[in-house]
Amino acid sequence: MFTGLIDNTGRILYRGGNRLEIETARVYPQPVRGESIAVNGCCLTVEQFEGRRIVFHTLQETLDRTNLGALPPGGGVNLERALKWGDRLGGHLVTGHIDSTGRVVSCRRRAGDVALTVAFPPELRDFLAPKGSIALDGVSLTVAELTGDTVTVCLIPVTLDDTMLRERVPGDPVNIETDLIGKYVAGQLARTRGNGSITMEKLRENGFL
Repeated sequence: MFTGLIDNTGRILYRGGNRLEIETARVYPQPVRGESIAVNGCCLTVEQFEGRRIVFHTLQETLDRTNLGALPPGGGVNLERALKWGDRLGGHLVTGHIDSTGRVVSCRRRAGDVALTVAFPPELRDFLAPKGSIALDGVSLTVAELTGDTVTVCLIPVTLDDTMLRERVPGDPVNIETDLIGKYVAGQLARTRGNGSITMEKLRENGFL
């Protein structure tokens, strides 16, 4: 489990077969073989590490469903180590399981921040809400504007300084993970839709009472 608060960044050194090598901007203190690190929001397992170089095993499914298979060598990635029990939850609950990828539509200056607009696939629409949470390339963000097929978030200076979202330009793919709670709520509504009004009995059947 992650929070969407990026604690490091890196560059892709090598990607081939099931091997992904990242050079981190800063050395991680006491990395552990087998620990989880979110790379652009995608939960991966550390296989090897030496200084600022970390090696991950990536499934073909991961490369197909995330932007990790599309970024070129040298491409920037956001990194976050998994939560420890008792850590602050400063962002929101992020699982590291990417729902889909979107495409950057625009990056425009607005007052002291940057408005980043991303087009998302239609199957994610029910999981997004104005002022709700969303993770883009692993970064915990708040939905500022929502249309039928685009979501806009505002990147404050800290986010621009500390994450690779500052390098994203129109057309770039970004990983999207929608809000965990929103997915459960949408799933429950879908199961009860068409079955009449919600009753106490239905609430008991579905574990709410």
